[in-house]
Amino acid sequence: MSLIEVNPIIDNMIEQLEGLLQQRGISNPAMVGIHTGGAWVAKALHEKLKLEQPLGLLDITFYRDDFTKKGLHPSVQTSELPFVTEDQHLILVDDAVMSGRTIRAAMNELFDYGRPASVTLAALVTVPGRELPIQPDIVGKAMDLSPRQRVKLSGPEPMSLELIEVD
Repeated sequence: MSLIEVNPIIDNMIEQLEGLLQQRGISNPAMVGIHTGGAWVAKALHEKLKLEQPLGLLDITFYRDDFTKKGLHPSVQTSELPFVTEDQHLILVDDAVMSGRTIRAAMNELFDYGRPASVTLAALVTVPGRELPIQPDIVGKAMDLSPRQRVKLSGPEPMSLELIEVD
């Protein structure tokens, strides 16, 4: 097991986000974090970017395509979107993008609230294993893992990223 420093990755994401938002002419985006790890990352980004709108949170449990296989997870939380999503520029944040299925579920839920003007996807890390054609616009760190390695985000304070060997 090895620890990876999260703060420099967050700072890298801030720099990328500021540049992308400026390039796209987006001045007042809303941010949404996916429970749990994505919410922690989104909170850090939201604070550093000093966004005007409150932070939104999504729990995509009921939107997952494997919900019937996994059943109800004991840590289901409520989604909170304290702003109108219709015609809003959104930054969707997750801790890790691997298969793309979590992001697909999050997009389905977001569109149930209204049709955003745009959605920018930001991920702390990306790892191999894409099953759906979903790629983040903002990537803090791309990791090329072996089949025996996994990443685990712990937090929220302090946030730490661990590289774990599995059997």
